[in-house]
Amino acid sequence: MSYRQRIADVLLENKLQGMGAVLIEGAKWCGKTTTAEQHCRSVLYMDNPKDRVNNLKMAQIDPGSLLAGATPRLIDEWQLAPELWDAVRFEVDHRNEDGQFILTGSVTPMSDKEEKKIYHSGVGRITRLRMRPMTLWESGDSNGQVSLESLFSSQKTIVGTCDKGLADIAWLICRGGWPRAIDQDKSIALGRAFDYYDTVVSADIKQADKIGRNPERVKLLMRSYARHQGTPVSLSALCADMKANDNDTLDDRTVYSYLNALKGIFVVEDCKAWNPNIRSKAAIRTNDTRYFTDPSIAVAAMGIGPEDLLNDLHTMGLFFETLCMRDLRVYAQALDGDVYHYRDSDGLECDAVVHLRNGAYGLIEIKLGGEDAMEEGASTLRKLSQKLDTTKMKAPSFSMVLTAVGSFAYQREDGVYVVPIACLRP
Repeated sequence: MSYRQRIADVLLENKLQGMGAVLIEGAKWCGKTTTAEQHCRSVLYMDNPKDRVNNLKMAQIDPGSLLAGATPRLIDEWQLAPELWDAVRFEVDHRNEDGQFILTGSVTPMSDKEEKKIYHSGVGRITRLRMRPMTLWESGDSNGQVSLESLFSSQKTIVGTCDKGLADIAWLICRGGWPRAIDQDKSIALGRAFDYYDTVVSADIKQADKIGRNPERVKLLMRSYARHQGTPVSLSALCADMKANDNDTLDDRTVYSYLNALKGIFVVEDCKAWNPNIRSKAAIRTNDTRYFTDPSIAVAAMGIGPEDLLNDLHTMGLFFETLCMRDLRVYAQALDGDVYHYRDSDGLECDAVVHLRNGAYGLIEIKLGGEDAMEEGASTLRKLSQKLDTTKMKAPSFSMVLTAVGSFAYQREDGVYVVPIACLRP
């Protein structure tokens, strides 16, 4: 498979021009190492079986020797030798040049013993880049006729057509954004997500904090999480859901530990609440909304496929929201922004708020499609816009209903955009 240009390629190149080292983080199989290889001039594969033992010993004896090589130098799976962090920081300080190192890894937490091997945060020397599975635009499944960036600019006219049907979207949800699956036959591509799920359950979760975990409990948690995509379900509710097939010793603290481990290996990426200035006295709910980093993980956790989604549109709607959140996060990242959700005590909810660093923001409701759903989404966006106190903050740059299906991207008479996800790009 030839290399596909990723949004992360541009972000990585920019970061290398302004910092001594870049740490690329993200789920396994999302393409971190492959992307890094396109931008480096030398590589150290810490996990290469031929050199692994020697690399680990050298990291303890003379970590600086592992950093010698043409720059940018890629240190793949650096976390196997935490001593390398401080060695990289030291080299960046003394070389006093940008673009020296690229670090890649799939795990964030470390054991207490490993954390003690790191003496400096790396602030000012090492910056972070979060990579996620591929968006529909990156995989070639979105025609990109509508630019998210353009909706934040003064040019607001959009024109777009979409040829994707509901069955196509169901397939894309189940395939996910795993780079190796993009060009494979459908039967093989669908198996990628199940392979990923099996690896998480049986092996990867143990790497998060070096604690052995019950694979059956991991399955129960991931299955429960899949059922609650796009909701602020509490730990207690997840625990109660799991107890139906577990014993009474399961408690919230155990669920929290398992969930943190899944976050540590980038399987889970919840969405934080947006806190705007509003005119009403409604309390803003601040619980995170639950999402997997890719919709195919939810599909695999449930043990279902495209046909099952088409026969259960409620579940498909939840998983479609996860797909949209994945893509919106990557697109927002390219614009120096992030994605949040809104929910208040009056019962008003907005699925996604894309908020840029300069304070501009857009409001987005996510719907499978259909006139009633479009009207419901537009109504929610109008209500939220009316609640915002624009004497204390900017007015929204745009309001959009993001859909699974629809022949066209267009602007309604009330100003709300309707955009199929397969038309969107950064």
